[in-house]
Amino acid sequence: MGFFSLMREDMRTVFERDPAARSKLEVFLCYSGFHAVTAHRAAHWLWTKRLYLPARILAQFSRFMTGIEIHPGAKIGRRVFIDHGMGVVIGETAEVGDDVTIYHGVTLGGTSLKKEKRHPTIGNSVVIGTGAKILGPFRVGDRVRVGANSVVIREVPDDATVVGVPGKIVGGLRKEEMDFDHADIPDPVANAINCIVDRIVEMEKAVKNARIHKDGD
Repeated sequence: MGFFSLMREDMRTVFERDPAARSKLEVFLCYSGFHAVTAHRAAHWLWTKRLYLPARILAQFSRFMTGIEIHPGAKIGRRVFIDHGMGVVIGETAEVGDDVTIYHGVTLGGTSLKKEKRHPTIGNSVVIGTGAKILGPFRVGDRVRVGANSVVIREVPDDATVVGVPGKIVGGLRKEEMDFDHADIPDPVANAINCIVDRIVEMEKAVKNARIHKDGD
């Protein structure tokens, strides 16, 4: 698919995933995620032609204009939507599949200083929540949801939901539930705290009843 065909497809993707989008002109002029992906496609083409310095200059200009840093060596699939986007960082050896949604503050980072594959591979139809960090050269499977502010450091299978620090798999995802509703993401820490609070309440009741029985005697 040619550059301008991809550009039109990316524009349609914005309309499909952002109800705030009102016109093609608005998307073309005002959507930093669209600008960053479009600039990256050009920078990546330069990178594949071994025009490394021009590719880095274009990527740096895009970072300055959008607040989104995508290394020109990264591989970005079709219909990738970066919503808002400020603070998104995608490293050199990262690979992002098709139909992926990335919210602001996301990092696809590396954990090695060696010149090798050191950034994650993201599958198709993945949603990565605000502030999430995915660090390392592993795969995040298809149709995965990564909760806001999660830190993922291990491989994630298809159709999973990941939350927490470090990221833990807390359930599967039905294929018809691809919309990312942050309120529906389970929080294992909050659940654990609620269990502790419930247990404390039970113990307080038990102590109170024991005192009543003692006073009654």
